[in-house]
Amino acid sequence: MSADERYGSRVPSERERRVIQLVAEGLKNCEVAREIGTTEHVVKNYLRVIYDKLGLWNRVELALWYEARRTGSPAMMA
Repeated sequence: MSADERYGSRVPSERERRVIQLVAEGLKNCEVAREIGTTEHVVKNYLRVIYDKLGLWNRVELALWYEARRTGSPAMMA
């Protein structure tokens, strides 16, 4: 199974990349919401869209996805 098949090939938006970064840093949904100036409900919606877009199931997979791209590429999510 290729990386594109496993993780999807759609690229997160700038706002989604910020949510991914904060979640990967270990922030809770309410903390992410405070950081980006929105509600926890909106953050949950972002996460649902991000998981679907990237073919992921949970925060752990998202953090691993982020770290693999952060350490492997200066363009983080390209």
